Amino acid sequence: MRVAIIGAGVAGLTTAKVLLQAGHEVEVFDRTPDVGGVWSRTRRYPGLTTQSPKAQYSFSDFPMPKVLPEWPTGEQVQAYLQAYAWHFGVDACLRLETTVTSVVPVDGGWDLTTHTGTTYRYDRVVVANGVFCEPAVPAFPGRDEFEAAGGRVLAGTEFLDAEEARDKHVLVVGYGKSACDVTVPISRVAASTDVIARQLLWKVPRKIAGVVNFKMLLLTRMGEALFRYRFVRGFEKFLHGPANGMRRSMLNSLGSVSVRQYGLAKHDLVPSGRMEDIVRGAIGLVTEGFFEGVADGSIRVRRDMTIERLKSGGAVLSDGTVLSADLVVCATGFTQGVPFLPDSVQERLFDERGNFALYRQIQPVGVPGLYFNGYNSSFFSPLNAEMAALWIAADLAGALSLPDDQARREDVTAQLAFMDEATDTHHCRGTKIIPFSMHNADEVLADLGLQIGRATRATHWLNPVAPSAYRKVTPQLLARLEAHEAGARVDVPSK
Repeated sequence: MRVAIIGAGVAGLTTAKVLLQAGHEVEVFDRTPDVGGVWSRTRRYPGLTTQSPKAQYSFSDFPMPKVLPEWPTGEQVQAYLQAYAWHFGVDACLRLETTVTSVVPVDGGWDLTTHTGTTYRYDRVVVANGVFCEPAVPAFPGRDEFEAAGGRVLAGTEFLDAEEARDKHVLVVGYGKSACDVTVPISRVAASTDVIARQLLWKVPRKIAGVVNFKMLLLTRMGEALFRYRFVRGFEKFLHGPANGMRRSMLNSLGSVSVRQYGLAKHDLVPSGRMEDIVRGAIGLVTEGFFEGVADGSIRVRRDMTIERLKSGGAVLSDGTVLSADLVVCATGFTQGVPFLPDSVQERLFDERGNFALYRQIQPVGVPGLYFNGYNSSFFSPLNAEMAALWIAADLAGALSLPDDQARREDVTAQLAFMDEATDTHHCRGTKIIPFSMHNADEVLADLGLQIGRATRATHWLNPVAPSAYRKVTPQLLARLEAHEAGARVDVPSK
């Protein structure tokens, strides 16, 4: 088949690689001049690093180079993804600096039109534009006055050079990982650096008590099992039953360690609630240098605050405090959308609250020939995207046996209801699966009738999940698809 993939980030690249290996004709569109998606040089803010260690932020069959640090920089990740594209021949399928303006279903296929006005016909389309594609910048009252006086308001992904902050009074809006990441390099050159935090979030140290790598606790199957999933099986029943008190103590002890390790009480930066509640917001890794900057005064955190309005030369906070400001950097999240799809398709993509209604985070029910990948933000994004790519390849080959449309709709509805409860509706319109990364992978592989060995899975209960353990899954599926296709040819009667 001719398949169009929209987006050349992690999900788009691995989908292209798998579909090429399955024998399809693939073209990958991206508006940026390089591959990488969030790691592209066009949106790589200073201080950007991975949240997961390099071993966990890798594809199963293409490990990151050993010379890279534990948490690679944005530039290093982009180079890794470029090498992946070269290694698997995806680079020959790329249409970079090409914006997709519309994708319309036509006669069992899809017409894709780009910003040049050129239209191409494809049999299938995979949307891999990412859930962190379009930054959400608040509509600050007084912004025109602020900018007329020389001030600037930028999304975090638009702030590409720390020198833009030199000798300026800078406000960073947000308290997630990206906000804290960008704050550190800003604080080293700015006249003043204030973080405007509407809500404090729990931060997980890279090394607990300065010794134990957080991946040993949270990037294991045991760590994931500490959070109740929609279906509780095996040892999870014990954890969320007789051992529930111990389970909660294990999680919340991380919060106590974090408070002591970074002196949060001294600086009035202890978040409300419990560490267990991290799933209800965002799980943020501590940025190296952030709390050190708070301690030495180069970073000031204005907790439980918002910007009420901007004005010439400054900003008024929600408590009436007036701060000098020349630059406002907004690390305030992203919007998830597919503006290139027509209304007739979009009305079938979302539930009544605007959440993406995707079976297995991949397939919209009732929209044949359209798939999504990368709409499953997780600790193991490359691995989860790779498993989704296999699912797409199997479905293209007619090798998946799925429930009927009604059953899949009911499953999607139940999954969204569960994530509403688990994350207090903070699931990015249904696209976030943190901290249930491996549960998602297990469900996708179950549909495919594939799984890694039990012994290997057992080691992942106490040791960090290793994406490399899944490296044989792709060749196993490809062999099965080849046999399936051969069987289909045999079944066709000769004329």
